Amino acid sequence: MQQRLERASLAASRMLSLETEVKNSALACIAQGLRENRDKIFYANQLDLTAARQNGLAIPLLRRLEFDKKKLDDVLLGIRDILALPDPAGKVLEARLLDDGLILKRVSCPIGLIAMIFESRPDALVQMASLAVKSGNAIVLKGGSEANESNKVLATIIARAGEEKGLPSDWLTLLETREEVGELLAFDKYVDLVIPRGSKEFVSKIKAESRIPVLGHSDGICHVYVHEDADPVMAIKIVLDSKIQYPAACNAAEVLLVHAAFAHRSLMALLQALSKAGVMLDVCEKAAQILDKDPGQTRNLHYSVKTDKDWAVEYLDMRMAVKIVYSLDEAIAHINHYGSSHTDAIVCASSEAANRFLKEVDSASVYHNASTRFADGYRYGLGAEVGISTSKIHARGPMGLEGLCTYKWLLEGYGHIVSDYASGERHFVHKELPPN
Repeated sequence: MQQRLERASLAASRMLSLETEVKNSALACIAQGLRENRDKIFYANQLDLTAARQNGLAIPLLRRLEFDKKKLDDVLLGIRDILALPDPAGKVLEARLLDDGLILKRVSCPIGLIAMIFESRPDALVQMASLAVKSGNAIVLKGGSEANESNKVLATIIARAGEEKGLPSDWLTLLETREEVGELLAFDKYVDLVIPRGSKEFVSKIKAESRIPVLGHSDGICHVYVHEDADPVMAIKIVLDSKIQYPAACNAAEVLLVHAAFAHRSLMALLQALSKAGVMLDVCEKAAQILDKDPGQTRNLHYSVKTDKDWAVEYLDMRMAVKIVYSLDEAIAHINHYGSSHTDAIVCASSEAANRFLKEVDSASVYHNASTRFADGYRYGLGAEVGISTSKIHARGPMGLEGLCTYKWLLEGYGHIVSDYASGERHFVHKELPPN
């Protein structure tokens, strides 16, 4: 492991000076390699899917594991968008004249060697590798064992295509066993950042075992709160999209909060729409009481009464928790307590209620009158994403190219020394300069 990481770290150093043209040429070659080898990729994925079904892998994870024509088209579209984005490295973020002939600049640069540890999704491997290329980082990838065959084929195609167009050898390293992950986490000398994507327990375990900085991409306990003045038609539209458009995604809504005033008017219509779409509902006792008043309307509802107090649920399936709240304050407090700081939305007409929700909900993405499913790097115009960060430090929300960069301070002088300023012979001017 040490020798592999030494080589990967050396590759990261060499990628620091890559020109944009080389990165873009490598990305174009990667896209071509994926298109030309699609049959090989689909065959490997079928091997993984067959084994996963035999091993009883949960349906939401099976959906994530699948890499079909649509997934291939999606990642190719992502690569095309990344190609069109400006190079995030080498940008002057700020510039300042400290004194005559003494100029300070803060310039973006790659982080270095990044380790991505993720579960189930082979398409995530393509996204991560593509973002690493454009941002100028070397990358170590470890997917879930259920996707071993898919990941091996994809990593081989991508690594070779990149090297063919000028990326250094070992710019991409694929790990295949859980034991290798344990070894990697001890090598803070070579790896600059670990980004785990998975359950809260999975991310917490990586953080506990790692000597390397960890940027957690944890579970998605996302909420839609329907305020008392919400338009019922809009509420149904947003709630349905948030839940059923792709229920296995981390930005799919898991908990529906409904203001009591709205519930007494339109709860039945909202829950009937969800139930008709195939969503099983876990409703609080207050919601059950409202439903029980009209048994004729509830005959076709698929619901059960949620009696436990744990609202930190992530189903990743066609299931949703429903809770009645009595105020905006209660809704905000519930989300900040039980949520995972991922993505939460309010449906309302009141600009005052919307502004409070947007300011006070402490999540990476907070929406007014929009589906939680918008929390995505491609939809944000980032090209793709390495994940959605629920951390508050360095990067937050969908993490694209900018999240894979840090910065350095560059100072250019002409024989300047601090003693001249300490003695009063020279004086700082600290004049802001336009970045260029």
